[in-house]
Amino acid sequence: MAVARVTKIIGSSPRGWQDAVNAALKRANKTLRGVTGIHLVEQKAHVEKGKITEYRATIEVTFILEG
Repeated sequence: MAVARVTKIIGSSPRGWQDAVNAALKRANKTLRGVTGIHLVEQKAHVEKGKITEYRATIEVTFILEG
């Protein structure tokens, strides 16, 4: 029987939300083993002088706990 855990991670990118999600997942994979999925929770953007300067994506990462 497997037990999973979910943790939230926020990624950012100057290029777009997809890149922000990929940055968050890449970082999660550095420290979490057994990642089985992600859920996109929220998308935000930082705006300066009327233009988006940074895209931010909050994801929930699901991973299996080792026994």
